Amino acid sequence: MAKIKIKQVRSRIKTTKRQKATLDALGLRKMNATVEHEDTPNILGMVAKVRHLVTVVQ
Repeated sequence: MAKIKIKQVRSRIKTTKRQKATLDALGLRKMNATVEHEDTPNILGMVAKVRHLVTVVQ
């Protein structure tokens, strides 16, 4: 499968508990942190839920 890189570009301050949990599940704990994941429907759904906080880097 293809891999995608996800970078947190906005702060998690003033986000909901659910959004913070999604960021934690993706492995993003600090600003400008980048993680690499498989391009699966589960991961893409998580990215969609926090799309205003992250970007997908190619």
